[in-house]
Amino acid sequence: MPDRTDEANLLIVDDLPENLLALEALLKAPGIRVHQAESAEQALELLLRHEFALAILDVQMPGMDGFQLAELMRGTERTKQIPIVFVSAAGRELNYAFKGYESGAVDFMQKPLDTHAVRSKVSVFVDLYRNRKRMARQLEALEQSRREQEVLLDELRSTKAELEDAVRMRDDFMSIVSHELKTPLNTLILEVQLRKMQLGRNNLAAFSEDRLRHMVDKDERQVQSLIRLIDDMLDVSRIRTGKLSIRPTPVDLCKLTANVVENFAPQMEASGCALLFQRPEPVIGVWDEFRIEQVLANLLTNAMRYGAGKPVHVALGQQGEQAWIEVQDHGIGISRKSLERIFCQFERAEGSESSAGLGLGLFIAEQIVKAHGGRIEVESEEGQGALFRVLLPVRPEA
Repeated sequence: MPDRTDEANLLIVDDLPENLLALEALLKAPGIRVHQAESAEQALELLLRHEFALAILDVQMPGMDGFQLAELMRGTERTKQIPIVFVSAAGRELNYAFKGYESGAVDFMQKPLDTHAVRSKVSVFVDLYRNRKRMARQLEALEQSRREQEVLLDELRSTKAELEDAVRMRDDFMSIVSHELKTPLNTLILEVQLRKMQLGRNNLAAFSEDRLRHMVDKDERQVQSLIRLIDDMLDVSRIRTGKLSIRPTPVDLCKLTANVVENFAPQMEASGCALLFQRPEPVIGVWDEFRIEQVLANLLTNAMRYGAGKPVHVALGQQGEQAWIEVQDHGIGISRKSLERIFCQFERAEGSESSAGLGLGLFIAEQIVKAHGGRIEVESEEGQGALFRVLLPVRPEA
């Protein structure tokens, strides 16, 4: 039995009910549904409601005849492709067949109808209709497949671009890491070699108390640089896997900031930047003390690198249920283009290529602040310095 989707509708139009019944009995078959109309008007109503594989029209009908109905069908977009077969009991001398073909008919049959011929012709048109429907479905399926392939190709192109970016980022990262790790390591190696040379010459005077203190301080700075680089890389890994730990406890943000500023003061002084901080009233909130220290350290390190040896101002306060910290430098500033990406991994502002760092500090700082339910804002113009503002809820939601 034909597929339900291939069911064919046939339209038969005749003003005599007995002719309709006889023709319907002749055409009935599995997968074929016959619709009857006793006038052209009824036929037009059926044409608006159904899709037909074939229309069999009687020529001689009262009112609108078969030819006029055919012309209306040919002039309408919905029905102009329906094959039309005319039937007539009139004699051949009236030349109805010629007029029927002029009206757009594909065939013309004389009454009385030849049963075998009618069934054969209808079968041909029904098969053509079903084949056309199958082809339409296949074309639709092909078009759908093409669209899906286009989507897949776009996804593959996007994935390829992401992989290329990831590979480029990895290469840049490895290049930066190797460079940044070498700087403190090379300094340590040189110091060790110098001390070994002095010991080889038995020059113990080179290890006076003052010199030893200076050596130890220098070594400690290089070791701290290595630890900071390694911690940054570990934090990026934790952020990517969603394992960045936040352990909030009651904290005085004023005291925390003062301690960080005090620890950074010698480094700032060595780089020629004056670190200015006027301690305000206590600001108590619930935060991870270690992580907020990390945010401040990254912002101060950023200010020291790009502050061009000018003063760096640190301020903090509280407004309602929100605490804020500001770190402002007066250095090279940040271009509009760089502002869009400074919080991305391994990104550094334009003109900062000679500055040390992995380009992870601001990324990590933003992720820590977000984990506390806060945000970081930045205001800057190229050549006018930069202001970083950390906004933290005093009592973040769990």
